[in-house]
Amino acid sequence: MTVLIKRIEWLVELMGGLARVCVLALVLLVATNVILRYLFSIGPVSLQELEWHLISPIALLGLSYSMKHRADVRVDFLYDHFSVRTKAIVDLLASALTVAIGLIITRLALDYVAQSYQLGEGSPDPGGLTMRYLLKAFLPLGFILLALQGIADCLNSIKLLRHREKPRTTVETKSTAGNA
Repeated sequence: MTVLIKRIEWLVELMGGLARVCVLALVLLVATNVILRYLFSIGPVSLQELEWHLISPIALLGLSYSMKHRADVRVDFLYDHFSVRTKAIVDLLASALTVAIGLIITRLALDYVAQSYQLGEGSPDPGGLTMRYLLKAFLPLGFILLALQGIADCLNSIKLLRHREKPRTTVETKSTAGNA
């Protein structure tokens, strides 16, 4: 069980790294667009669209990454007062719901991406980017990663309930991320 958790979290960490690279690329791209527009009066549509395209992997790959590092939203003022066992049960239920939602959205998104691919969908704007299905492919990828992280969290909760292990905290997940 521990090996499976580590493999899933390694993949989520890798995709989180890709999201971070996209953030850097977005910052550089926006700066380039500003310089081109205000110093040279050039505003390529494709570069402006690329800004929007980079937001997709940032958000969709970042979902599972933030969940792994416990940066998701919880009602901590209640959760902090729960016993270790109650926290594990709450985490197990929340993770199971996350898996279900992730799988449902992944299934729906696959049809959406396939339709976009079949249509050869591209930008409606002259000079815009083609192959919009590549952008849309981040929908199923992001949600399957979210489902996988949900599975890892379910397994962690089960481990905790079985062996009475100490639950992971935000500080612990951040310190172990540097070691991964």
